[in-house]
Amino acid sequence: MNYLRGFIPWIAFAVIPGWQWGALTALLIGFFLLVKQHKAGVGMDALILETSTVLYFAALAVLAFSAPFSPLHHFSGALSFAWLALTAWGTLAVRKPFTLGIARLSTPREYWNTPQFLRINVVITTVWAAAFTLTAIAVVISEAANASTVVAIVCQVVGFVVPAVFTARYPKIVQARYAAQAQAQAQATQ
Repeated sequence: MNYLRGFIPWIAFAVIPGWQWGALTALLIGFFLLVKQHKAGVGMDALILETSTVLYFAALAVLAFSAPFSPLHHFSGALSFAWLALTAWGTLAVRKPFTLGIARLSTPREYWNTPQFLRINVVITTVWAAAFTLTAIAVVISEAANASTVVAIVCQVVGFVVPAVFTARYPKIVQARYAAQAQAQAQATQ
């Protein structure tokens, strides 16, 4: 669940009133987490989300304080998910899924270069990217339709919870599938 730490600034931004202070707080939290983890020896390949977070909230804080009445304020939740989607899709495009470095923190080195390990991380990152994309779209629709704030919040919570649950469960499902295949092959050769 190390990847969830990377979402703390996004959650802070969502719950702190006022987009200026929310963006500034998220930037400070994101920067603190990035520096803390880097100093603890976590490689930059495991800090892609944190780095992207700092860049996003730095830009958003500048915008929020320089143009506090910008119409983008109304869509800041959707912009956040769109940025996360771009980050996730971008890591897939360069064949370095953002979950890969995070997964290496808890996976023995002998599995890092296996096709299964890479495939699991491609699938997990794709689920995150799709969830971020769909959430951004859902939040834009709810904001454009002037739906209650609760609707946007529910969309955003679902946008984090669904891929988080998938991330926790999917590797276990794949491992069980490979174990069953190995057992079937072993029995077939006997």
